[in-house]
Amino acid sequence: MSTKPDILVVDDENRLADLYTEWLQQDGWSVETAYNGETALERLTASIEIVLLDRRMPDQTGEDVLETIRDGGYDARVVMATAVDPDFDIIEMGFDDYLVKPISQTELLTAVDHVTQRATYESDMQTYYTLVSKKALLESKKPASELDGNEEYQTLCTRVEELEEQTDATVSSLRDHDEFVGVFRDISSEN
Repeated sequence: MSTKPDILVVDDENRLADLYTEWLQQDGWSVETAYNGETALERLTASIEIVLLDRRMPDQTGEDVLETIRDGGYDARVVMATAVDPDFDIIEMGFDDYLVKPISQTELLTAVDHVTQRATYESDMQTYYTLVSKKALLESKKPASELDGNEEYQTLCTRVEELEEQTDATVSSLRDHDEFVGVFRDISSEN
């Protein structure tokens, strides 16, 4: 069983959707495939964490599917995989990454890995800030002698240090300015 998130590949070009699915499965991902927007929405469940979505489909556009995903409250990351060159209309679209066809296997896997990494970072940052807040509250209300002798407080301090190291390592690994900005856009949109 895969430890990686579930992915939904949506493309009306069956052979291309199947190719993307094969690439992702070879890399250890658990993948569902849909050949149109309607089927994609039927297969969309809470277990789907990433949607690889074609923008131009005959029955229901990728933009419509994306809007339904966002309006429906699904927490999936969306990577647009399309032959449509980006224009200013993408500014208001709620996707997480945008790939222009033809897409290589390396490009696809890198994009999926990066949106997964950003989601992990976002979760780690929220946990980090929650724990730092608890630590600061305890430090403002309890004397140092009581804090030093408390096992739960010491565990909290250790967890805060671990999360700080994790988030620092993630920030160091971000590939470019756009990805760095994307992470913080994701965090601010949750608040």
